Amino acid sequence: MSKKTHQQQLAARKAKRQAEREAERRRQRRNVGITITAIAAVVVVVVGVFVVVGNNGDDSPAAAQAGAENKPKSIPTALAAAPKRPEALPAEVTCTYKKGTEAASKKVNPPADGKTKASGTSKVSLNTSIGDLQVTLDSSLAPCAVKNFLSLVGQKYYDNTKCHRLTVGEGLQVLQCGDPTASGSGGPGYSFADEVYPTLTYGRGILAMANSGPNTNGSQFFIVYGDASGLSPNFTAFGTVDEPSLKLIDKVAEAGVVPEGGPTDGAPVTPVEIKTASAAA
Repeated sequence: MSKKTHQQQLAARKAKRQAEREAERRRQRRNVGITITAIAAVVVVVVGVFVVVGNNGDDSPAAAQAGAENKPKSIPTALAAAPKRPEALPAEVTCTYKKGTEAASKKVNPPADGKTKASGTSKVSLNTSIGDLQVTLDSSLAPCAVKNFLSLVGQKYYDNTKCHRLTVGEGLQVLQCGDPTASGSGGPGYSFADEVYPTLTYGRGILAMANSGPNTNGSQFFIVYGDASGLSPNFTAFGTVDEPSLKLIDKVAEAGVVPEGGPTDGAPVTPVEIKTASAAA
């Protein structure tokens, strides 16, 4: 084999590997999704797969073209009942955080594997560009998710990150955050198992993990500010957000989205940036 032929083969193999890696990245971006079960059909809504489009307000071309379709027709104002498991978890559960194939979007260490207490609550404050969002984490619901969230908060993973996705349509009204890349495909470089149950439902004030399929939780989370009747119980609920915080998100929703995944799905017209996240002592 000539030197030139060998070099050509090496170049071809390198190009093939690059193409395969890019295809895998695209697959993951497509698959980071919330599945909505509708009455006659199943609709897959992609969770934040889009690069956030910069905007300066309601006069953006995309927002203007969408008109009223990019804003919620209505937002339910009644708080949902806090989730409660039909059967309590054991006093302690074992949490495992598995290293993934994708590098972390921001340098961070996974929580330690092992036994975790499955009771008690923790307070976290998200200081954002729209005001402070007050969160209560519930370890009786999802102890591994709570442990993960507190670990990320403690390592300042969420500091200076954007909430990259807002949905304003009927059946799905959520604000999604937790990706330092603001692309919807970023994560901490590891994953952990779902902590769900068949009777789990979502409504105004529920905090839950976004995922890209079973047992793929990482850092992305969403806050339900309105209607989430279309969600199937596949997303780990691990806490609640208080009413004053939800009213701040309402204003963001009322300003609309820059449509990306459809007229009711995209980056919020009013940017939401988490400046700092801190846990109460």
